[in-house]
Amino acid sequence: MQETNDTQPLLMLDLAGLTPDQEERELLRHPAVGGLILFSRNYQEPDQLHQLVRAVRAERPDLLIAVDQEGGRVQRFRTEFTRLPPMATLGRYHDRDPEGARQAADLLGELMADELRAFDLDISFAPVLDLDYGHSSVIGDRSFHADPDRVTTLAGAFLDGMARAGMAATGKHFPGHGHVAADSHLELPEDPRDRDALAPDLAPFRALAGRLEGIMPAHVRYPAVAPEPAGFSAHWLGRVLRGECGYRGVIFSDDLAMAGAAAAGDYPQRAEAALTAGCDMVLVCNDRPGAVAVLEWLEGRRFDARVPAATLRGRARAPMDLSRRRQAGDVADLLLKDAR
Repeated sequence: MQETNDTQPLLMLDLAGLTPDQEERELLRHPAVGGLILFSRNYQEPDQLHQLVRAVRAERPDLLIAVDQEGGRVQRFRTEFTRLPPMATLGRYHDRDPEGARQAADLLGELMADELRAFDLDISFAPVLDLDYGHSSVIGDRSFHADPDRVTTLAGAFLDGMARAGMAATGKHFPGHGHVAADSHLELPEDPRDRDALAPDLAPFRALAGRLEGIMPAHVRYPAVAPEPAGFSAHWLGRVLRGECGYRGVIFSDDLAMAGAAAAGDYPQRAEAALTAGCDMVLVCNDRPGAVAVLEWLEGRRFDARVPAATLRGRARAPMDLSRRRQAGDVADLLLKDAR
C-alpha cells in the first residue's frame, strides 16, 4: 500500500431509500466510492428504479451498480420482475434431465440479467457456487447442487446466459460456504476441513475461474489452511485463487458489516485487511457510519496491482427476444412449482 493523493474507487456502499438524498449524492461523488449496491428498500416499481439509477448516474456515470438478484429468497426486486426460482430447483431438474436443466439455467441467467440491464444496472452478485451439504441454512437452496460437477455445469450455463445479456458474473462464496451451519451474517463460521477435504468445494471456482469476472470470498475461517477468514487471507486470495486457480478478475469482499468480518477489527481495519489480502473492492452495507469511516481512511491511499471493478460495467446487448423471454418465464414458473 502507498500513501498518495490519488485515491482509488475501492468502496461499494448502499442507499437508505428510494432516491438518494443530498448527503448520499455527496458520498457517491467521493473518489473512493466505486460501487453502489441496491436492496429491496431501494425498489418500489419500475419507474422509480429508472429515476433512481438516472439520479445515481448523474452524480457518477462510471459507478458500478449492483444488486443481489439470485432467485428464490435472495431476489431484491420482485414487483413487475419475473419471480426467479431458487437454484436448487435446477439441480433437481438436472437429476432428471441434465440437458434440459442446462438449457433452463442458460435461459434463467439471460432473463435475470436482461431484466436488470434494462434499468442500466451492471451486475447481480451471482451465481452461488457453494455446494449444498444439507446443513447450511444461509446457503441451502441458493446452491445448485451437492455435486461439484453439476454445480459447475449449471452455473456455467447460467453465466453464459448472463453474458449474452451483457452482464458479468460473480461467483460466491470462495472457497465454499456450504459446509458450515453457522450464518456469517451473525457470527464467524469455522470449517475445520483441510485442503484435501475442501477440494470438492473449490472445484467449481477452479473450473470457472477463466469465465468469471467477479468472485466474492466467504466470511468463513478454515483454520487447517490459514488463520484468517478467506476474505482477509492472502493465502486464499493470492496463492490459491489468483495463483493455483489462475483467476484474473475482480475480487469483492463480502459485506464488511457482517458479524463474520468483525474479527478483523473496526471498519478501517476490516477494509485494510481485505484490500491487503487481495480484494479489489470492499462492501460496507447497512452501516452508514462504517462506510464513512472507510471512506475517510481510504483518502490518499493507493493499493498496488488492483483489478478495477469498473471493468464489470454492463455491456451493450440486444434485448432478449420475446420467444426466449416467454420460454424463460415458463421455465421459471415450472421450477417455482417444484420449489413449493
